[in-house]
This record gives sequence, structure tokens and C-alpha cells, in this order.
Amino acid sequence: MSTRLTGAVGAAVALSLLLSSCGIIRDLTGGEAGADPQTTTEEETAAEEVTYPELPFVRQARMSVEDGNDVQFELTINSLENNGEYLMLEVEHNFLEPLPGTVTARNAPVRMIDPISGEVMRALNDAENNDENYGTYFVLGDPFMPTHEGLPTTIRRYFPAPSEDVEYLSLTGAGVGHMPGIPVTYVDEFTQAPEPNAQEYIDPDTFVQDPELPEQIWYPDNVPETGLDTSAYLQSIESFVDGPTASTTRSGDQETIALHSDNMFEVDESEPTAEAAETIRQAAQSLRENLGPDVNEITIIGHTDGQGAPDYNQTLSEQRAEAAKALLEEELGSEFTFVTEGRGATELLAEEGGADDEAARARNRRVEFAYQVPLDDTASSEGGEGLDSAKRHVGPPAPYFDSPEPFTTVSHNDVDLHVYPMVRDGAYLVQMVGFQNSTLEELEADLDVDEAVIPGSPAQYTEGTMGGFRLEEPDTGIIRYVVRIHMAGGEYEDFADEIHTLAPGEQYFAIAVFPAPALEVTEMTLYAGSFGEVAGVPIQ
Repeated sequence: MSTRLTGAVGAAVALSLLLSSCGIIRDLTGGEAGADPQTTTEEETAAEEVTYPELPFVRQARMSVEDGNDVQFELTINSLENNGEYLMLEVEHNFLEPLPGTVTARNAPVRMIDPISGEVMRALNDAENNDENYGTYFVLGDPFMPTHEGLPTTIRRYFPAPSEDVEYLSLTGAGVGHMPGIPVTYVDEFTQAPEPNAQEYIDPDTFVQDPELPEQIWYPDNVPETGLDTSAYLQSIESFVDGPTASTTRSGDQETIALHSDNMFEVDESEPTAEAAETIRQAAQSLRENLGPDVNEITIIGHTDGQGAPDYNQTLSEQRAEAAKALLEEELGSEFTFVTEGRGATELLAEEGGADDEAARARNRRVEFAYQVPLDDTASSEGGEGLDSAKRHVGPPAPYFDSPEPFTTVSHNDVDLHVYPMVRDGAYLVQMVGFQNSTLEELEADLDVDEAVIPGSPAQYTEGTMGGFRLEEPDTGIIRYVVRIHMAGGEYEDFADEIHTLAPGEQYFAIAVFPAPALEVTEMTLYAGSFGEVAGVPIQ
């Protein structure tokens, strides 16, 4: 590893791992206002039973490089510090194999996750130095940094601090899957890194390395100055849960309950059906459970499918919103402010005109209740009387665990899918899987996601390699989709890894994240895209 090219390869590998930008459990009571504070809830009991191991945490995995020449590496998490403004993550990574080829950008970006609130933290970039990441560097502003096979390299990266004080965060991305239960240490100032010694052994112009490197290499550390605008690096999770009569979307501090109009209205009718009253009663209870303490405005939105003239659809959607408002007022009384809107066919949730056209149109004919929830809400609506699809189930953060054994293995197009037990992490379920090439040649993962899409499913929740993945509760039939990350500027990305070229025989870890079911649910049915149905996947 004595050429600039090799240095660049090592640098890019390091960057794609962690150099790339890409306890006390907070209120888990789930009780209503005025409830007895001495009452022990299921969530509190669960939290008391969790044992959180201490750092360091070690995980081995494969890092994707071009042409399937993947590299086995080991990641060690040493510390995670919070000074009130930023997080500082310090890790060691060690390449256990030679570094062939060039590094692909297909590794999932590293994220720090608050599993209770769903807040996502991304690594901070230094806009004044070629948009490089804050933290460990070799030559400031240069994207390349040498790495050393068999010699652990200590790396620091900085993230915005979470909005709320937390004791444990989870790390995802870079091929290591899911590493939960990382303890946060609160400090006034970050621990000072040792004096850099890298340039004593490596020429910064040629990246030629001394053949006898020391036992430990330390690089300089670019610490972010105070007062940075970190809003673009703080993101939120959007979840989608679909039930027989309603679905619920939650993104940041916004929540929307969508009532399936076929349950409430006949086709082309605005008068509610006999079933509508019960559905509205349950929806009203969900609003009582989910609304923030200082929020009293509810927006009621009517939608139609894509058939019919625009003017007709607009009028029909307004009439349906007014009819739903009248029923909701009967349940909630005058303490809330109701605003109605009709949007006709301008916001189709499912794509019409395909083989699943009838189901898609049925999903698009809906009435929605939109409202604000507190961003720091950690309460669970476990056991409430509202709609099952609108309940939020919050457990304690998951403790760190070593890589488990697969629950089962299924196959499709010469690819074996190792399905691991699901992990309940706060308000989410994390499904880790391993994709493995069963042939003797490199293989492009052709997973044919379209085969897995439920008729009428929202397109935005079924895209990507694992976008076709979804969970079903065996007893209720409620469907839970892979969550999305809501980024700055209104953009989204799936919280599921992409899998591409597979080297022969190697396993590639990937995760998909879902909103969690009730705490008493101990197993789920996984619809694993083109791999088909996997029943009875346990939750640990």
C-alpha cells in the first residue's frame, strides 16, 4: 500500500464506513393526563429488565467495493460523547483483507438514531473545506486518507446533538447492520485526541508509507466550531401503518389518519355509511390519545380517486370532508377547531391504471384527519381504544447484541436470504437480513421488487431493494411498511439498505426498519419482497 491509488482506495473505504456524510428511558408511561404516577406500565417494566452492556462494541461485516471485490472489516465503537451541541463518535476500523479495486458508493450512510423519538442524525460536513466531514482527516480538504490493512485506525466523526437528552442511541449503515444501545456520555468538552503522528510515517504528497508503521496511527481532528446550522443534518422518520379501516402516517411532528372511504361512503356518495359512526368514534379516541397537549386544531381532508371530472371530484371531496367533520364533532365536542379541505384527485396515494387498479382507486378514495403531535412525544398509546393502526407502541432502546444466528433462509434467483430475528428498538422494529450469492460467480442482485407490491400499496413505501418488504401482525392483519427518512427540502429516502453486486459465497448484511407493534406481539409475518412470505419471525 505505497501508492497514491492505494491510499485513495483506503480513504474511500474509510469514508464510506464512517468518514462519509452520507439508562434512564424518557417518559414511557403511556398514561393519560392525571393518571397515578406510581402505576408501573408495561413499558417501564420492560425498561427495568433491560441490561445495557458497556463499550467497546465490536462488529465484523463486509464493505462493498466495485466488481464484487468486497473487503472484510471490523468496526469497534469506543465512545459517543455529547457536549450539548454536537455528538462525537470515536471508532476504530480495521481491514482484515487486502484492499482490491475501488470503493463503491453503495454502502448505506452512517446514521445515529434516537429509537424513541425517531430523530435521525447525519455526519456534519465542513462547507469551507470541500464539504468534507468534520472529524479525522489527513490533509484538510483532501478526500483521501491512507488506511492500513491489519492496523486499526482511530476515526472521529461529529453529528448534531439530539433535540432531547438521551442515554442510548443506535448506529446503522456502512454494512454493519444495526448496532443499538450505544451509551451517550455527557461532557463539557470532548475528550482530547492524542497528538497526531500520521505524517511522520506517511508522505502527504505521495501517500508512500513507512514500511514499519507504529502500533497506532493518529490523524488530526477537525472539530466543528460552535454555532453551526445543523438543521439539515437532523432528520425525522416517517412511518406508515395500514389497517382494515384506516391507515396512519407519522412524519416528525405531523400525523395523518386516513379513513378508507369504502368503509365510510358508497361510490359517488357523500352520505356516511352505517359503519362510519364506529370508525369515526375510534378515530376520535385516537385523536385524544395522539394530539399534543397544546394542539386543538384538526384538519379534515377529503380525497377522490382519479375517475371523473376535476370539478366533480373537487365538490365530492369537499362534501365528504364536511360529512366526516359533522360526525367527528359529535364525538369530540366543541373543544377542538375543525378545518375542512377538499383535494379531489390531486393527491393520489396509489398509482392507478395498473393490474391493481381497483385496489389503488379504493385507497385513493379516503378522508384524512391531519394534526400536530409533539416532536418529543415518547408516550405509548398501548391499550388505548383508538384505531389499531394509529396506536404508537414504545419500548425501551434495545441493548447492544452480537450478531445473532439466522431464524431461517429463503431463496430467489440464486440469492439466499438469511432472515434474522427482529429487534425491538424503542418505537421501531429492525429486521436484519443477510443476502448471499449461492453461485460460484459474481451476481447482480435481481430481486424483482414489483412481485412483492400489495395491490394498491403506496408507491413511495414499496421502492428499492427492500421497499417491497413489509410486516403483517398475524392476529390483526395490520400491515407495517418500511419507514422513510424525511430530509431537508422535503426529500425522502427509504430506511432500508440497497444490495447490488454479490461476490460468491459472501453474506451482505442489510436492515429494514418498521414501526413497532404492541409489546405483547412476539412474532410477525415478513413479506420479503420477491423472496416471498416468511411466517413466525420472532421479535427479541
